[in-house]
Amino acid sequence: MTVHATTPFGRRPVTAGLIERASLRQQAASLPTVHKWEVFNALCEARARFGVTDRDLAVLNALLTFHKPTQITDGDRTVVFPSNATLSQRAHGMPESTLRRHVAALVNAGLILRNDSPNGKRYATRTRGGDMVRAFGFDLRPLLVRAREILEAAEEVREERETLRIARDDVAILRRDASKLIAYGAEAHPDDRWDTPRTALAELGKMLRRKLDLSALTDLRQRMEKLVEKLHGLLGMSVDCATETSASDSQNERHYTESDKTSYESEQPAKPETTVPLGLVLKACPEVLIYSDRQVNTWRDLVAAMAYVRAMMGITKETWDHAITCMGAEKAAITCAAILQRMNEVQSPGGYMRSLALKAMDGSYSPAPMVMSLLRRQAAV
Repeated sequence: MTVHATTPFGRRPVTAGLIERASLRQQAASLPTVHKWEVFNALCEARARFGVTDRDLAVLNALLTFHKPTQITDGDRTVVFPSNATLSQRAHGMPESTLRRHVAALVNAGLILRNDSPNGKRYATRTRGGDMVRAFGFDLRPLLVRAREILEAAEEVREERETLRIARDDVAILRRDASKLIAYGAEAHPDDRWDTPRTALAELGKMLRRKLDLSALTDLRQRMEKLVEKLHGLLGMSVDCATETSASDSQNERHYTESDKTSYESEQPAKPETTVPLGLVLKACPEVLIYSDRQVNTWRDLVAAMAYVRAMMGITKETWDHAITCMGAEKAAITCAAILQRMNEVQSPGGYMRSLALKAMDGSYSPAPMVMSLLRRQAAV
């Protein structure tokens, strides 16, 4: 039977913590074998869970280099016995006084054990054939005993980090939405209704100057969501408004299906060059009814609605005014509605609108083919 010391050499006293850590020597390994660098990398990720620092782990890394096999296996030699000078060299020249402090931290964390010799030196005894009989130094077996715990802790840390990242992204998106919606609302409706949301956003933004944990980020996200929801209501983008416009959309579709040619003609704009019925436009471009700030029953309503929505699409007022000049208000509204319906495909709505306006100047553009193409897409679904 091999004798292992449970008390420290020299003046170091026996403590309750030392007795508790010594039990690791008798505990069964959680895994029969583990790759030493896999468990080390997991420990680096979960170091806060085990109360060790990156400098402590630098010393552990140096100790692992003295363990020749890549696997730590139960029953094999797990004691390494480098001198302080050699260990300091492997730890990139760390002073010996600092080295001893970090070794003590690893021992206190239960990641290594001391296996002190009778004289406190680190060495190994060997047979005449060179086979090792026993070694005195630092025992790495606790890494094998706690391998499962370390690997599971690292996985939990990775999951928490991903959850934290998603929460940060959500807050960033909500903050951007709130900022731009306030800017748009203040431009479209210059009054004092935006003062309270602007102040609230500034206060919430101050919280982001600190490093927040998951609980604080979750609370901040909920408050941001409420602010954005309030802005949606102020801009007519709430669920209730969407429900009302959906009902209007259904009425328009029924009107299109049940009406005859005469009723279609009654929906024609005053300008003779616009040849697409309003009901057909609304059927092809239902997104208009979701984002509009009003019900769309006439061409005037459509023009006003697209004048409101175009800013959300990234179409500047200058581009919008130019399009109206080049193609007329109704054609510009139809074109803008068709672009809105295809927002996922159009990289630059403003640039696309400008190019179509230029085509309209020489009479080579009509919105009718765009509307018919959207209708064919709907029929194909």
